[in-house]
Amino acid sequence: MVDDTEHDALHEHPAATRRSSYLQTSLRQEGDMKVANGSGKGTSPLFKVCGILLASAFVSASQASADGDGAKRIELGRTLYGEQCAVCHGANLEGQPNWKKLGENGRLPAPPHDATGHTWHHRDKQLFEITKKGTAAVVGGGYESDMAGFAEVLTDDEIRAVLEFIESTWPEPIRKRREKMRRR
Repeated sequence: MVDDTEHDALHEHPAATRRSSYLQTSLRQEGDMKVANGSGKGTSPLFKVCGILLASAFVSASQASADGDGAKRIELGRTLYGEQCAVCHGANLEGQPNWKKLGENGRLPAPPHDATGHTWHHRDKQLFEITKKGTAAVVGGGYESDMAGFAEVLTDDEIRAVLEFIESTWPEPIRKRREKMRRR
């Protein structure tokens, strides 16, 4: 779990803001895409524009395909969430009341998975492992939780679809922070 100080450092770290896409990096590198005639005078403006347009078309086509597949996965995740997760985490991802305080059974109630919770603070791998194996198995050290693992119920791809659905409900600023976390 990421505490508030670590969370702020994680998202505001200079290394996270220095990263840029492959295309941006390659276009910035001095001396790349020299004029084909060997003059060495730098990048031809026409060549640069053509390269950007070609790369943009490729990215757009790839994104359109990914968006279509992504939309299907998110819809699958929504369905599976409703069938498997909503009973504890709420139909609207709101979690159980007083989720930060131990219940009568000595365990924490199910947290919300919406933007009010802390789910988005966790890395993808940790969320996947908790969903697959259960919180107690991942945390260890005798930690008790009502969050059982779903390895016998959901495939790995179905778990990922549920997590993608949950993330799709978060506001854009949180999704951007998640992207920064992934690049670290």
